[in-house]
Amino acid sequence: MPHTRGMLRVGVDEHLSPELVRDFPPEVEIVRIPRELAHPLDVDFLILPFFNAKARAAFQHLHGVKVIQSLMAGVDWIIPWLPPEVILCDGRGLHDISTSEWVLAVILACMKRLPHNRDLQSRHEWKGQNSVTDGCLSETGANRGQYAILSEDLAGRTVLIIGYGSIGAAIEARLQPFGVNILRIARTAKTKPDVHAVSELHQLLPQADIVIAILPLTPETKGLIGAPELALMRPGALLVNAARGPVVDTDALVRALNEGRIHAAVDVTNPEPLPADHPLWSAPNCLITPHIAGSTPEFIYRAFRFADQQIRRYLAGQPLENRVTEAGY
Repeated sequence: MPHTRGMLRVGVDEHLSPELVRDFPPEVEIVRIPRELAHPLDVDFLILPFFNAKARAAFQHLHGVKVIQSLMAGVDWIIPWLPPEVILCDGRGLHDISTSEWVLAVILACMKRLPHNRDLQSRHEWKGQNSVTDGCLSETGANRGQYAILSEDLAGRTVLIIGYGSIGAAIEARLQPFGVNILRIARTAKTKPDVHAVSELHQLLPQADIVIAILPLTPETKGLIGAPELALMRPGALLVNAARGPVVDTDALVRALNEGRIHAAVDVTNPEPLPADHPLWSAPNCLITPHIAGSTPEFIYRAFRFADQQIRRYLAGQPLENRVTEAGY
């Protein structure tokens, strides 16, 4: 049914730029929600732009909420406090560009040993062929005795994408020009393109040079990549975690890195934020960014264009996109 009870009250953060809501339909009343909310507010349609540790407490003061629109793909932090009668929609698709570009960037950075060489630069050291001693790059076959291997080619590598959704497809599109072989895993098997079921993870891990985790955090995916899975990865393979920190067993990852068996690039950790004294910081061959893969200036414009479309669907009584819960109108 379309919304017929006067103005639609849309709740947004108190500091949100007016520019982002100026094109919302005229039937909308913008309700700015203080970050320290201490009194009740009436809101029909709540927009949560990003992870907010205070969102749960603020929600307790909101009356009449029928829809929560998250602008993040992961909503595991919302589900525990979501009332069953409230519709939840996620931000699936909004991070496709920024996150897939981050994945491509860290893959190339790690394969070309850019973090290692940036460390040398900061120490004013020109070591060249004597600088790579981690054992993951070995002088084998015809290379032996001729020259030291200092970086690797992406072309011809096999990449395993675990969690083949919209971001996974965007990652594949950016990797294809490099001439890689793509393997895909999702919760269930599919065709066109070929996607393997998660039950085949152990069979596919040994085939991959690069393993990318880009799946939601659920009870089934928590700890999906642990010691047994890391042991199945090829020596020197690269693990990229752009999903959620708990998808990977942190202790097992630290051990694998310290043993020189794999490389890693992570935008998410467990715990998060990562404590200053955590051993992952100093583990070798590990590139860490502080959960910033989706944080680009363009994201917020994409996000609120999508929110505008969702509001218009709701006003017209049309089905909302990206529905996570099945609550009725």
